Amino acid sequence: MLQDVGADIYKSWNEQQRRDEIGKLVQGYQAGLSVGILCVMAASIAGSPTKAKKHLKALMTLKERKAAVANVADASDMHKIASSFLL
Repeated sequence: MLQDVGADIYKSWNEQQRRDEIGKLVQGYQAGLSVGILCVMAASIAGSPTKAKKHLKALMTLKERKAAVANVADASDMHKIASSFLL
């Protein structure tokens, strides 16, 4: 239920509000937030993984995105998720 409340709120936001909030997530990632939380929350805020990927590409450098993926274990499902969002 709590997840649905967040999704409803995000749907009411315009693209700039979504970009700003995803930007805060990127700052959180830079301060130690896990890449998994970054990706999942960005998708929720953006409305889809495809839209989240566009926001993350605009907010993070390629070098930073590659480093984020490299820091996730290759064999984990999170590596696949991080790769799909960040590369």
